Amino acid sequence: MRYLARTSGPAVAVCLLLAACGSSSNSTTSTSTAKSGAQGTGSPGATVKTASSSLGTILVNAQGMTLYHLSAEKSGKFICDNAGCTGIWHPLTVTAGSAPSGEVGSLGTVKRPEGTTQVTYKGEPLYTFAQDQRPGETKGQGFKDVGTWSVATAGAASSGAATQPAGSSGGESSGGSAYKY
Repeated sequence: MRYLARTSGPAVAVCLLLAACGSSSNSTTSTSTAKSGAQGTGSPGATVKTASSSLGTILVNAQGMTLYHLSAEKSGKFICDNAGCTGIWHPLTVTAGSAPSGEVGSLGTVKRPEGTTQVTYKGEPLYTFAQDQRPGETKGQGFKDVGTWSVATAGAASSGAATQPAGSSGGESSGGSAYKY
């Protein structure tokens, strides 16, 4: 009986995580190439920096925590859009109307389903992972649920989503939204 209780806990946790990360929404995106700053997650202008890792040159937030993207989040389809998912995978956000800054180009923003503004790299929304406890840890690399979570690396291929010019409000451009599915 104790064996059953000991082994069923992790299975239940995985099932809850899978259920939490299973919906989608539409939104818009904008792109900005910024140089430097010193803000963190949820601040007026989040900073994205680079760090060396066994995975190569990875993207990290102002505190040095690894940034991830989800393979299934392409063309505006948000998968991680509820409290169950965002409690584990924390969106890197900025204050509405602010632009991210950092050592890398191709930074932008996208409006999340609940209305916050999330930082993107080459059109892909960026997140930190709750189980990474120290700067540079990559415990979320390869995590699979409704897609595969991967460390965001400098120079990584884009999802191919079109983006708006820097300085746009993040709303739909005259050409339509790049974030539709």
